[in-house]
Amino acid sequence: MIPSNDHARSYYRASANTMPERPSLGADLSADVCVIGGGFTGVNTAIELAQRGLSVILLEARRIGWGASGRNGGQLIRGIGHDVSGFAKYVGEEGVRYLQHAGIDSVALVGERIAQHNIDCDLRWGFCELANTPAQFAAFKGEQAGLAALGYAPETRLVGPQDMAQVVGSSVYAGGLVDMGSGHLHPLNLVLGEAQVAESLGVKIFEQTQVLELVHGDTVQVRCAGGTVRAANLVLACNAHLEELEPRLSGKVLPAGSYIIATEPLSVELAQQLIPQNLALCDQKVGLDYYRLSADRRLLFGGACHYSGRDPADIAAYMQPKLLKVFPQLAGTAIEFQWGGKIGITANRFPQVGRLKQYPNVFYAQGYSGHGLNVTHWCARLLAEGIHAGASHGLDIFSQVPHMTFPGGKALRSPLLALGMLWYRLREML
Repeated sequence: MIPSNDHARSYYRASANTMPERPSLGADLSADVCVIGGGFTGVNTAIELAQRGLSVILLEARRIGWGASGRNGGQLIRGIGHDVSGFAKYVGEEGVRYLQHAGIDSVALVGERIAQHNIDCDLRWGFCELANTPAQFAAFKGEQAGLAALGYAPETRLVGPQDMAQVVGSSVYAGGLVDMGSGHLHPLNLVLGEAQVAESLGVKIFEQTQVLELVHGDTVQVRCAGGTVRAANLVLACNAHLEELEPRLSGKVLPAGSYIIATEPLSVELAQQLIPQNLALCDQKVGLDYYRLSADRRLLFGGACHYSGRDPADIAAYMQPKLLKVFPQLAGTAIEFQWGGKIGITANRFPQVGRLKQYPNVFYAQGYSGHGLNVTHWCARLLAEGIHAGASHGLDIFSQVPHMTFPGGKALRSPLLALGMLWYRLREML
């Protein structure tokens, strides 16, 4: 991961459509809403608010899409996170059904935004969950039945171990579940395109504008080096990079490292052998592998979620053995890009969305735990509903799920969680 204020040297940066440099805040301004954070959450909240007629100023400490929104695996996959049925004791059975449908409708929302605004981001439909064990494949049957019970319209199909060559050119899997209602895309081009949509709606975006202090009150003052923004409402959309701007929230999200490598462009024949149907793919391990083909036939291979707070010195050397375990036929294929970034992990793997009890005009959404591409867009709509209308049924449901603060404080929370995850990985191997 690159600590500079420019985009990581990723495949996405190298293939971005356009990356206009926007000015930093240089004056005192006011708006109905100030949004802090220029990723999917912040940009889409700004879009939703502007569509409702509110004036919006968005502040980004670095560049639009600098964080996970512009670095992630590009997998647009249904679901809010882990099985939401476990939250019935907080939200009731009706709330669980809402969350299940939100996990589906959020993917459709992203697709609609792309289509409505003609955003060029290489969207391709099709995804396959990969079973590492026969037991995991057996569980896919229940998952498919659950989707049918929800009225899930896109095609789903089970792929047995004997037929896996239909979806992936690897012998390490025990089966799969294909879902044609999920897919993959170029995430940096998506968020950059959405930022242009926001600006066309009147949103003012400032880059290289770090927030130094928040002064709460009926009007929130957001103080930066070049000026202060005054707004009736504030949205914190910083996720893994919130740090100490709001300690009541930052302690509930653990910044975890995730890493991706991209090969040189593959031949048509080899790409067809690896992923015949151009699906996004993801396995079921604790330290999962996820991968897909880019528009120019590179294999983008990611995973290895790290909780230690320390990034590998050489990402390619760290990730390539994982790649070759899945695709030994890529031995000798050049790795042309390597990068990493931080995703926000919550203790219960459920996103945190709501408003601060102490300051009801401060809203937030964070902690997507690897499901950020679709869930950010959904939460952005809920935040806009809550700010514009004063209430949101969906926002109320999300807010009912409690979230713990990670123990150990800032210094120890990452090492403690890394130790806990080591236990799960050891159990998985045994």
